[in-house]
Amino acid sequence: MNLDEQLHELVEHAPQDGVTPALVEAIAPILKQIATQLRHLQYYIVQSLDQNWVINIISHQDQPERETQVIYAFPSLKDVASGPNPVKDPQLIALPVPVVHILFQMVAMEGIDSVIFFEVPGNTLAGTQIRREDIQALIQTQIQQIMPPSVPPDIA
Repeated sequence: MNLDEQLHELVEHAPQDGVTPALVEAIAPILKQIATQLRHLQYYIVQSLDQNWVINIISHQDQPERETQVIYAFPSLKDVASGPNPVKDPQLIALPVPVVHILFQMVAMEGIDSVIFFEVPGNTLAGTQIRREDIQALIQTQIQQIMPPSVPPDIA
């Protein structure tokens, strides 16, 4: 499924509450822009049997007391097995998830700092980190440009 199809699916499956589909359409260009910077259309995400994504806590080399909560996104199942935290728990599985859906979910997930996308199959030592706060800032700017202000500017 290409990026446009992924975005269309995201809009189609948004809650039909009169607001959400329009918001998803408004942020679609941001999601597509970020997704085009990544190499794959889908990545494998480790998750529990009830489809909760596994959160990994990593420490910074320079500041070990500073921790970051990340999700790892792998280009193949083989890479999941050789990744930073190989899956040994039988209650965990790795499933393919479209890249646009990963980005969209990441924005909605509280407590997640970023997703690390491993881009090169066979190499789980280096990845592309997409920070949640960066996407949120881009989305906020996009929404402010598209949505009219709710209060007239000359209300005094």
